[in-house]
Amino acid sequence: MSIVDAQERVRETPTDAVSRGGGRTRVPTAPAGRARPERRRPGTAALEDGFDLGGALLAGICVATLLFGWIAPLSGIIGWIVVAYIVFVAVYAVLVGLRADRLAVANRLATVLMATAGIVVLTALVFVVLYTVGRGIPALSHPNFFVETMRFAGPLDPLDVGGIAHAVVGTLIQIGIALAITVPLGIVTAVFLNEIGGPFARFVRTVSDAMTALPSIVAGLFVYAALITLVTKERSGFAAAVAITVMMLPIVIRSADVVLRLVPHHLREASYALGASRWRTVWTVVLPTSRSGLATAVILGTARGIGETSPVLLTSGVTAEMNTNPFSGPMISLPLQVFTFVQSPEPQMVARGFGTAAVLILLVLSLFVVARLIGGRGAGVLSDGQRRRATHRSRHDLIRITHRTRTDSPARSGGTTPTQENP
Repeated sequence: MSIVDAQERVRETPTDAVSRGGGRTRVPTAPAGRARPERRRPGTAALEDGFDLGGALLAGICVATLLFGWIAPLSGIIGWIVVAYIVFVAVYAVLVGLRADRLAVANRLATVLMATAGIVVLTALVFVVLYTVGRGIPALSHPNFFVETMRFAGPLDPLDVGGIAHAVVGTLIQIGIALAITVPLGIVTAVFLNEIGGPFARFVRTVSDAMTALPSIVAGLFVYAALITLVTKERSGFAAAVAITVMMLPIVIRSADVVLRLVPHHLREASYALGASRWRTVWTVVLPTSRSGLATAVILGTARGIGETSPVLLTSGVTAEMNTNPFSGPMISLPLQVFTFVQSPEPQMVARGFGTAAVLILLVLSLFVVARLIGGRGAGVLSDGQRRRATHRSRHDLIRITHRTRTDSPARSGGTTPTQENP
């Protein structure tokens, strides 16, 4: 093709191209020597992909078994898994490379590695939960474990005596106080960092970043020296809540800061264009848009604070009795109760420790579910009740506007309204 023909081909319109091709659009043919790729729906895998995956997995198992059982003097289940996985990845790359280019091979290998990482993390989590619950079943099977305290129970007493009710109440009180301080302060600080800015905001962001790596024992020592030694003169649940707040606050600030940065800026500009103030924009646009992310930030902070042991050990004290007053006397929590239980060499106390850890896992899971229900929906996604109320308000507005239109129409046409007829 000459340069003149190429220029004419560029200047021609789609209609000219159709007419030149005989009135129909021609589908380009595949180059010679290369078959046309198979059409399949997005999200589905071809049959060859399954064969490659299964063959590579079988090859990894066989090679690892031969090395560990027949050829090499190797032993251990961990080594067998590592060797089998390395062989599996290598064989899978070779099989995919037989019918695909280098980019497709890299894509498949990255997919396998990410899926493997997810499986490893999920397996570790399931193992921890099942192991903890399994070791704690002897204590969890007794109803008194949830409603009694350890006031009249000793290390040698059977599991049908004593419980962890005082630790559950102490944990709820401490984490409640910590959340009451952390959530408003952390979200307001994140809003300040994003909406106000300035040199002081950069300083606050730097300090919050540094506090995320603060050791928990340092937070406990700080609260012990500043609050217990100088003010209260005794360990209490409030002091433990303050120590937990010190650990939760930087997590909530940084997470909320990242979430608020993701709010599209044109939403703020639209709100300002409608005449809203900065406070009104933050309250009605920014915070509702990022509600789901803010709930996740609170979840991360709660997960960090509810499992702390060392700052609570220094600030709350250890007790075997129920104490509902966070400002007076020691108040134990579930992590600290687990620590005291597993220190004992008695099997009953160790079983109580694992049972307490299982209750802590269940409590954290419950808090996560509640937080997800509160902030799980994205911006603009209404619940069934909100949708019904919005429909009812719309119907009421339609009736009101229709009635006003009918009332105002006689006045516009020169007539009299019912109010004008009866002055």
